[in-house]
Amino acid sequence: MTRDAAVAAPRARAAWAPDHAPSARAASTEGRVIYAIGDIHGCYAQLAALLEAIVADVGRAGEERAVSLVFCGDYVDRGPESAKVLAALVWLARHATIDVVFLRGNHEAMLLEFLEHPDLAQPWLEQDGVRTLASYGVVSAPDEDRSRLRDRLLDAMPAAHLEFLRGLPIRTTCGDYLFVHAGLKPGVALARQDDQDCLWIGEEFLAADHRFEKVVVHGHSWTSEAPQVTDNRIGIDTGAYATGVLTAVRLDGERIAFLQSRLYPGRETEPATQRLHGGPGDL
Repeated sequence: MTRDAAVAAPRARAAWAPDHAPSARAASTEGRVIYAIGDIHGCYAQLAALLEAIVADVGRAGEERAVSLVFCGDYVDRGPESAKVLAALVWLARHATIDVVFLRGNHEAMLLEFLEHPDLAQPWLEQDGVRTLASYGVVSAPDEDRSRLRDRLLDAMPAAHLEFLRGLPIRTTCGDYLFVHAGLKPGVALARQDDQDCLWIGEEFLAADHRFEKVVVHGHSWTSEAPQVTDNRIGIDTGAYATGVLTAVRLDGERIAFLQSRLYPGRETEPATQRLHGGPGDL
């Protein structure tokens, strides 16, 4: 990388937010420390900085604690480096030395819909898909045949990325917490939740004063760079593509802490990329 390229590259730095009050309902993470990361949306610089800070925090805790890392979906679209984000997540899936779960978001669902049914994907292409295509070096013409455009993306996309996208689960649980992309439908038991609601639900979930069986940790909806915490849910989407801030929550029993990375002016440091793509022992 040339000096000019290094100066022009996105930079990010991670820091812990002020201490947060313990959860009013959740008491168990089954003895684990859980880090859950909100919507990334192609913001690779923030992802790299956040993961480096998590690596450091895991190192400080030592090897006596089990650790889980949960990604709450929406890895692609809107931000500039969706392909680079997926490459990093594929690397983590193969090499992480801790338990890592990657959940599906509605933007992964839309990308897969384009790959499977390109003629039905015009709204995604007009709103969000163009930047994801561009991250793979695919530039579309306004009148280009959608099936041809899909084929060009498949030619450019590593097979490992497609395999990763197709294998993403909808939700996962640990102790008193449930992790999902968008949320849950109030009044419906966890075992009967519809996948579309888990990927897309909005105000019906956010505004409900419903006591689910577990505290829900989710992304998908944001109002500012501050995470949202109620007795029933923890919202960790902080609009990284618009605010520049990517958020993770650290859960340890009832204890809640937030770690955030944000873009900053100045030169990107080498470890922000090297550690993420380095050898075993990072995560």
